[in-house]
Amino acid sequence: MWFYIIIAIILLTVIYIFSLYNSFVNLNNKVKETFSTMDVYLKKRWDLIPNVVEIVKGYAKHENSTLKEIVELRSNTYDKMTDDKKIKTNEKLSSSIEKIMALAEAYPELKANENFKDLSNQLSKIEDDIANSRKYYNAVVRLYNNKVEMFPSNIFSKMFGFKTKEMFSASETERKNVKIEL
Repeated sequence: MWFYIIIAIILLTVIYIFSLYNSFVNLNNKVKETFSTMDVYLKKRWDLIPNVVEIVKGYAKHENSTLKEIVELRSNTYDKMTDDKKIKTNEKLSSSIEKIMALAEAYPELKANENFKDLSNQLSKIEDDIANSRKYYNAVVRLYNNKVEMFPSNIFSKMFGFKTKEMFSASETERKNVKIEL
């Protein structure tokens, strides 16, 4: 009788471990999928920025520091970056894009340029897509990180080599209050 109880306990433990491992794999793949979706939008923005910079250069010749910052951020090859590096670089890139858009306010001719308007609209659409993808990505990463960190699954996550993932967070400029002057 005790033999069957011990066999049942071992069998249930093995089933639990297999189930837990499969849930880690499932969540990890979901994180990869959501990052890939967001990565498509990040890459679109990455490819669009040189066009915006070229147009701005023509109108804002003495604003080189802002433009140089963006060019330096884009000096790496996007496809060769790790996911974490893409997250960090794109957070910096977001604040630089905000600076470029602010430049347009200072240069009415630039703001009126049809190419700039078109690129600005494309960029705005891509930013919306990135924001939505970022929310979904962070939600999936939260579920995954909870699984990795919570007891008892945290014991097995270490055994299986699953580690927490980094979330996208707001940049410093995104956290600041917007000043509205009338």
